[in-house]
Amino acid sequence: MSMTPNEAFDTTDIKARVDRFQTVQQSLVLEVRKVIIGQEEVLEQVQIALFVGGHCLITGLPGTAKTLLVRTLADSLGLKFTRIQFTPDLMPSDITGTDIIEEEPGTGRRTWTFVPGPIFGNVVLADEINRTPPKTQSALLEAMQERTVTVRGSHHKLPSPFFVLATQNPIELEGTYPLPEAQLDRFLFNTVLDYLSAEEELKVIGLTTTTSSARAEAITTAEEMLGFQTLVRMVPIAESIARYAVALVRASRHSDASSPDFVKKYVNFGASVRGIQNLVLAAKARALMSGRYHVTYEDIQKLYTPILRHRILLNFQAESDKLATDALLAKILNHVPVPKE
Repeated sequence: MSMTPNEAFDTTDIKARVDRFQTVQQSLVLEVRKVIIGQEEVLEQVQIALFVGGHCLITGLPGTAKTLLVRTLADSLGLKFTRIQFTPDLMPSDITGTDIIEEEPGTGRRTWTFVPGPIFGNVVLADEINRTPPKTQSALLEAMQERTVTVRGSHHKLPSPFFVLATQNPIELEGTYPLPEAQLDRFLFNTVLDYLSAEEELKVIGLTTTTSSARAEAITTAEEMLGFQTLVRMVPIAESIARYAVALVRASRHSDASSPDFVKKYVNFGASVRGIQNLVLAAKARALMSGRYHVTYEDIQKLYTPILRHRILLNFQAESDKLATDALLAKILNHVPVPKE
């Protein structure tokens, strides 16, 4: 049984929309490759986040092109790009915007006018998000979940599409503030940028140390991106694969009867139902990006770790045994069997 909405669709129209989706996705990769070298998995995951309409937390060392990647994607998609540099003295109003009093010329009448903050963009780069206190970090919560901000009791709708691509530095822990679990859960992915290979670094030198400079060109529009997000949700998923995704996420909870002994030993809190929702949505986007009209077990397995690594809270026993979250998730993948067709 396939799990799809109970609607009737024009097959020819859907085929044309899927073809356009794949054309744009392939063109997007070509445009990004003008500027960014390597990081195939990272690029795939950030693309999936954009096509799903989710947010992405990018963790990487300084100089791994986190900011450049986000700006290049915004340029390629033809979307409005804004950047927020998070610092210890940043206030919530510096993100959301604020009301100011303006005086009308001639009449002298004073009125409140809302001045939007940098959160009012399509692609918002939250740079070094862990360098600001929780009070300011929480200003993003409503924006990320509801796509609105509230200032002095008034609600302001954010533009569509809306993505928060946040970066954080895994070193230099002094002066940083861990993200609250509720905020971490709003991110579709926690994607990790690692060092490039020697050959890739050689290509970077050739690309960045000469007089020429590459720039990505827009290959789509905001309206088309919203259509792609709807198209992704229409991809069917077999019930057996959906049950496999549910089983994998439930196995991460120490309180669940199906969880293995090593989860009960090392995990304080596992992933919520939002983890299952994000895993299935991301798998649908990956299927379309791979030229398929259906989700496979491999889609679920490939995306399991980057979607769950920030939703698992390990205990002191795991820290004592030097067990990393990625290693625990790999053990769960090996433990939960793939259903037989």
